[in-house]
Amino acid sequence: MSGVGNPGCLKTFKSPIAACEGAHLVTTDVWTSMGYEAENEVRMKAFADWCVDAQMMSVAQPDALFMHCLPAHRGEEVEAEVIDGPQSVVWDEAENRMHVQKALMEYLLLGRIG
Repeated sequence: MSGVGNPGCLKTFKSPIAACEGAHLVTTDVWTSMGYEAENEVRMKAFADWCVDAQMMSVAQPDALFMHCLPAHRGEEVEAEVIDGPQSVVWDEAENRMHVQKALMEYLLLGRIG
């Protein structure tokens, strides 16, 4: 994979399968975020081929992880079999985010952590 070991390198892909080939991590987000609902129809068409599915995960590394910041729309940006499957770590990701948010609140309120 191009760019490995070179943090200044970014590679773009026109094919979702090519983007997943050899990946250690596959991640996605909702196609239409809050505040952009007027763009939903255009985004649905633009991203239609980018729904993470079992085929995409099958070309990634065998131990590749799937992440999503949640909330997810099953059947849009990710198929249920992927987000609910054994490679998914979305709930661990959400739990970790919760602990980081609690630490940030403590720091902002008390000026310290711990």
